[in-house]
Amino acid sequence: MKVLKQLEKQLVVSCQALEDEALHSSFVMGKMATAAFQGGAAGIRANTVTDIKEIKNQVNLPVIGIIKQDYDDSAIYITPTLQEVKALLHTDVDMIAIDATNRKRPNDEQLDLIVDYMKKHAPDVALMADVSTVEEAATAADLGFDCVSTTLIGYTDETEGKSLSDNDFSILKELVEKISIPVVAEGKLDTPSKAARALELGAHFVVVGSAITRPQIITKTFSDTIKDVNQM
Repeated sequence: MKVLKQLEKQLVVSCQALEDEALHSSFVMGKMATAAFQGGAAGIRANTVTDIKEIKNQVNLPVIGIIKQDYDDSAIYITPTLQEVKALLHTDVDMIAIDATNRKRPNDEQLDLIVDYMKKHAPDVALMADVSTVEEAATAADLGFDCVSTTLIGYTDETEGKSLSDNDFSILKELVEKISIPVVAEGKLDTPSKAARALELGAHFVVVGSAITRPQIITKTFSDTIKDVNQM
């Protein structure tokens, strides 16, 4: 797909701010995407229809769209149902990312039916599977996803306490070796060297979020270190 070619070996910046965060605003996320573009980002990952539309108005970059939505009957949070997928298709988004873990989906929806809908109604929009394990990635490839991302490592019961960069990115190495579709590195890539290492190991592209676009988290790394020094 065109978007995968555009993003190959590049940096995608995740521009997101949830409702309880100080920067929550489509206007601000549009400016954040502009800053990411000025810094060399090749693409943007964004949450919500309004943010995506604003970002599309501000920068001429591929956008990976998601909608984060809570449901009472499921832990799945990233584009959980067909309803969110349909909403994203009204944004001129280039790729849609979906939680493709093996957990129960809201309303017992089936992931294969969501993929089938996409292939039928929006074949030119790429599909990214956010996964936490090699097994989930293999299933996503079989279902017809265009790429898989390591987004959810550490965020499922099965991977609690794990990180993408553990043991010099051992899970990324395994994914690249075993999975037939492009593998995207995302999740706690909090230094430029980690992002570069992921690309060296075969990641198709890297997605970096909090280390670039969440100032409250960036500030906390500084303040915590200063506190440690003051307690010595």
